[in-house]
Amino acid sequence: MAVSEVHAPNLVVVAGPVRQDDIPRLCADLRAAVLASGADDVICDVGAVTTADLATVEAVARLRLTARRSGTGLRLRDPSPALWALLRLVGLAELCVETELGVEVERDPEQREPPLGVEEAVESGDPAL
Repeated sequence: MAVSEVHAPNLVVVAGPVRQDDIPRLCADLRAAVLASGADDVICDVGAVTTADLATVEAVARLRLTARRSGTGLRLRDPSPALWALLRLVGLAELCVETELGVEVERDPEQREPPLGVEEAVESGDPAL
């Protein structure tokens, strides 16, 4: 069972495994945070979520919908690597924010773009272009 707490006016902390039955209560907690803060974005700290499954992804999607209907945005803080991968797979990775550690997510190279850190070798006998 997921536990959520409103720590600051615009911060909701979700901990434990998230199950289908938890989603309505999580959404109610988010609505309460929106009403209490009046902020443009609500931060949802998911660092203590212990599962990365479809129920958790559905909860995140429902929380995002609840935030939109309440006239605010939703940002996720500290998702586990497994949860981040699932969110990325379903198109919700843009909800994730950087942590205090300044960890940046590695991006995939664009089409025909070499990955960063790869340099082409040049033979000494090659003519200049």
